[in-house]
Amino acid sequence: MKLAILGAAGVRTPLMLQSIITRQERVELTELALMDIDSRRLELMRALCQPLLEAEDVRFKTVWTDDARRALRGADYVITTFRVGGMESRVIDEQVPLKYGVLGQETTGPGGFAMAMRTIPVALEYVRMVREEAPGAWFLNFTNPAGIVTEAIINVGGYRRAVGICDNPAAMWRAAAAWLDVPVGELLVEYFGLNHLGWVRSIYHRGQDRLPELIDFIESHADEHLPGVPFEPGFLRLLGLLPNEYNYFYTNTHEVVENLLRAGQSRAQQIMPFNMELYETLDQLRSEGASAERMQAAYVEYLKKRHGTYMSLETGHRHEMPPELQEKAKQIEAAAEGYSGVALGVIEALSSPTGGISILNVPNRGAVEGMRDDDIVEVTCYLGQGVIRPLAVGTIPDHALGLMKRVKAYERLTIRAAVEGSYRLALKALSLHPLVPSLSVARAILDDYRQQHGAYFPTLN
Repeated sequence: MKLAILGAAGVRTPLMLQSIITRQERVELTELALMDIDSRRLELMRALCQPLLEAEDVRFKTVWTDDARRALRGADYVITTFRVGGMESRVIDEQVPLKYGVLGQETTGPGGFAMAMRTIPVALEYVRMVREEAPGAWFLNFTNPAGIVTEAIINVGGYRRAVGICDNPAAMWRAAAAWLDVPVGELLVEYFGLNHLGWVRSIYHRGQDRLPELIDFIESHADEHLPGVPFEPGFLRLLGLLPNEYNYFYTNTHEVVENLLRAGQSRAQQIMPFNMELYETLDQLRSEGASAERMQAAYVEYLKKRHGTYMSLETGHRHEMPPELQEKAKQIEAAAEGYSGVALGVIEALSSPTGGISILNVPNRGAVEGMRDDDIVEVTCYLGQGVIRPLAVGTIPDHALGLMKRVKAYERLTIRAAVEGSYRLALKALSLHPLVPSLSVARAILDDYRQQHGAYFPTLN
């Protein structure tokens, strides 16, 4: 089996490689191609990862390249994890809306719109390449905004063997296991929504729904700011659901905007210095001929800084696991292999005779009542025998369905605007998003994006 990763100069590549090495025999991996258009950073990732690949237990061939077609040729699975315009464009995505008092966030609201507009044309070009170089390959899309991009790949690109992957629901699953003190594999999490707009409705363990117990636990630790649940005390009990943490941007919009304006920076500006420092440090260590241990130590330090500040600007405080659960959480994270374990778990389950369960972005196919069959939704799925099927969710609360349908309408229009190069559709999409207050604000944000992103933004007529 050959696996190709597009966007391999990113900071998660070492984590991905660790998962690949761990599962190489189970997925019968023979070749790994790591591709990125940024040759310099790709070489730095190669230097950082080389000791991993030189280990005696590594059985597969590795190719590092800036040629997408070379990476894709003959691949059975393709993972996309690229960012069009880099972190510099993410800063623009987040800062432009804040100028107008609108939430500036990477994937939600105007920021997600701008990222989708830049990303969809590139993703569709990769679809064309996959068809030519690796017909029949599975397309595993990590690229954000994952739901919109996956919908473009499937419904516009017509590529059916594609799935959108996000680590956030998997992290909720692992956190629930830690808080309930239950092995991850013994839980079945019933999840529904769109990417970065979803809810856990039930958490089954041996036939019993333990979500009410989990909500009790979260409410009892409200003062400790548990990671992944930034909501105010009482909200989960009132809702009777466990929302994805990204729902906070919809439920507490005013507070988030105020916190970001008070901080004077958005998440991109917060982590951009960490990224720059990492690459500069790796470059210096490589030129000095430093040991692999020193390069690895620099990477571990980077991960600590990034993880330790997650959601701190938006919520106004840091989130930490209670001391009594920290060791348990570490064990679960190690077993899950972190962010990259989700992608490798999908590959393993697809090729397995027994299959598996995961929360993924897939065509609805009737799973969520009230959504179109071809809408890409984020739901609990069965994977196995080379297919992915969403588990039936049925009727969902009106408040969730109403919000999902409005955001989905925005997503469909955004895809059309990017593909057709239509200013009118782009303006309509942005003005219909729940986080954008008016047509005039939508127009101002759109015009700023076009001017500031330059060639990265599609031409609109």
